[in-house]
Amino acid sequence: MSGFRIEAATPADLSDILCMIRELAQYEKLAHLCVATEADLARNLFASPARIEVLVGRKNGESVCFALFFHNFSTFLGKPGLYLEDLFVRPGFRRNGYGRAMLVQLARLAVDRGCGRFEWSVLDWNEPALRFYQSLGAMVLPDWRITRVTGAALAALADHRA
Repeated sequence: MSGFRIEAATPADLSDILCMIRELAQYEKLAHLCVATEADLARNLFASPARIEVLVGRKNGESVCFALFFHNFSTFLGKPGLYLEDLFVRPGFRRNGYGRAMLVQLARLAVDRGCGRFEWSVLDWNEPALRFYQSLGAMVLPDWRITRVTGAALAALADHRA
């Protein structure tokens, strides 16, 4: 881990972050859905208040991984939670402990901020990630499914007369 450090993203990181987002989309076979721009990231990362946060992992100054996250809220716990939207380690830097270091840093943030939970989603076919997360003590919740409305369906729902 020599030469590796984790820092909050700055505007100078936007290009690297977007590049890694596109690499992640390619890995997940979802590149056709990746339409984010640097302006989109900047508008949400550096707004006041910020809607998202990003940590960048650097090895000897080179961006090798990122974690994009935000807060949610647990009505049952009555506490905020930390939701990890994406964690990505570039292929040439995997299996060096960088992903684990990012998760540890995020868990520390969650504890420091009084969060009742730290959670994320993982694709069901991504067996290496599932095994890795479970080795860290994460539970894969079998009874929950993500529900999503986007694009035209989102607009139609918003226009629906109750």
